[in-house]
Amino acid sequence: MRNRVVALAAVLCLAVFAGKKPAAESRQFLKQIPEDQKILQALNRLTFGPRPGDVQAVKAVGLKVWIDRQLHPESIPQNPALADKLKTMDTLAMTGAEIVRSYPTPQVIQAIARGQMPMPTDPDKKLLFGRMVERYRNAQNAGGNPNGPPPPDAKKLAEILTREQLSTMRQGTPQQRVEILLALPKETQDEAIAAMPGGMRQSMFNAAPAELRRRIEMVNGPQQIIARDLMEGKLLRAVYSDRQLEEVLTDFWFNHFNVFLDKGADRYLVTEYEREAIRPQVLGKFKDLLTATAKSPAMLFYLDNWQSVGPNAPQGRGPGGGARGLNENYGRELLELHTLGVDGGYTQKDVTEAARCFTGWTIFQPQRVGTFVFNARAHDRGEKTVLGVTIPAGGGMEDGEKVLDIVAHHPATAHFISRKLAMRFVADDPPEALVGRMAATFTKTDGDLRAVMKTMLESKEFFSQAAYQSKMKSPLEVVASAARAVNAEIDFAFPLANQVAQLGEPLYRKQEPTGYSNNSQEWLNSAGLMARMNFALQLADNKVPGVKVDASKFARPDDPIAGIALGSPEFQKR
Repeated sequence: MRNRVVALAAVLCLAVFAGKKPAAESRQFLKQIPEDQKILQALNRLTFGPRPGDVQAVKAVGLKVWIDRQLHPESIPQNPALADKLKTMDTLAMTGAEIVRSYPTPQVIQAIARGQMPMPTDPDKKLLFGRMVERYRNAQNAGGNPNGPPPPDAKKLAEILTREQLSTMRQGTPQQRVEILLALPKETQDEAIAAMPGGMRQSMFNAAPAELRRRIEMVNGPQQIIARDLMEGKLLRAVYSDRQLEEVLTDFWFNHFNVFLDKGADRYLVTEYEREAIRPQVLGKFKDLLTATAKSPAMLFYLDNWQSVGPNAPQGRGPGGGARGLNENYGRELLELHTLGVDGGYTQKDVTEAARCFTGWTIFQPQRVGTFVFNARAHDRGEKTVLGVTIPAGGGMEDGEKVLDIVAHHPATAHFISRKLAMRFVADDPPEALVGRMAATFTKTDGDLRAVMKTMLESKEFFSQAAYQSKMKSPLEVVASAARAVNAEIDFAFPLANQVAQLGEPLYRKQEPTGYSNNSQEWLNSAGLMARMNFALQLADNKVPGVKVDASKFARPDDPIAGIALGSPEFQKR
């Protein structure tokens, strides 16, 4: 396997990409690539990278049929292996409120300890929460940190384990430690995990089966699980899902409507946001997608619109009589990033007027990760004018909905969205003729994103020499495509998520509302390229925890992707 990985100097990669002419300046957009390259182009752009056998599979059904199926993901049976790997990640199916109740904050444990909130009814969680409450009270009484992980308890551990088991726990291999733990009754396992030193717990993590890892994570800190599930879920879907275009588009649109995971309540809101606001709409109508994100508690919290109040509204005055204030964050990003684009023809007055329209769009009980609600007492009921359209005085929630309708149907939005999609799927600087045709489809179909994608995928530009292998992979694409290329068996994906972060793209943690860029040249730097090569070597040598590679299962001399070295400049492109 190692001989498939070429550890080239980063300067070579830089030279390869730096020598490429800007795509829009090339005449090569009208020159078509051969049929075999068209299949590779489709696999590289519409999936997270081809797997061994994918080229032959596309040939068998025909490229046009394969693309049409990807455009209709509901027609593709989901990979049962993916469902199996996601089954322990229960937060992925929960609402934000359910996540808080199941994976509590220190404040929730404190409230339970004080009798202000009830214990969960599920027997396992009730037992676990009971231990958390007990640790909280003990730490509080001892003057320690009640919100930190439990301190080691050698006496308790000695009561649970035999002398021989204790010796193995201290000196044995991670696998031997796991075997000892699994031999204990389930309820005793939790007690033993909590009593262990933190280093001993962590040493077992890579060797533990999924359910035991979950129990270790719960002891280390329940809140960590939410982010882990999100990141692992994204990597597992990127590698295992057969509905690949849906996964690529979910990632694309999440970045377009970016929300930062580590901002307060968004730790609990992002999961539902991606699942309910983003994923179902990626091939639907743009306005539906825009509306779903605008009303999402995750977006309302991230851009602070939940606190925005009309200065003359009944709730517009604080306790001291001062104005609570209008927050323009969402109004600005709606126009600049979500719809019209920075050159879309809007003014600062449009931003302010749009923000006024969205006053009262807030969150019910935000401290408990609540749902969207319109608060009429916080709304600015005066007349507004947005992009030349007058919105009469006396309105309510419909003021904001009117703004969404205006911007969703604006010509600048059709162009901005079309160009951004073309940048992601065709070239960093896509030809204006293609963008114009996509924008025309957007307008004609009332923002039908599937139709816009189809216009792009049926174009000469998509299958042109200028587009072929013209883009550099993002860190997520590098890691996922490498795992797919070698048919890696992923036991748990968190080490891969860490690798993506080390390469410069920590998942769900882009703090700025721009999201991660679709311009692949932004990933071009010597340190990052060298890190990609190191990752390729580690993957090839089976040194990535939780991931197994067996060369005998995928080496096929007749497969076009079999001879591509994972660390080579060629593999960094798509």
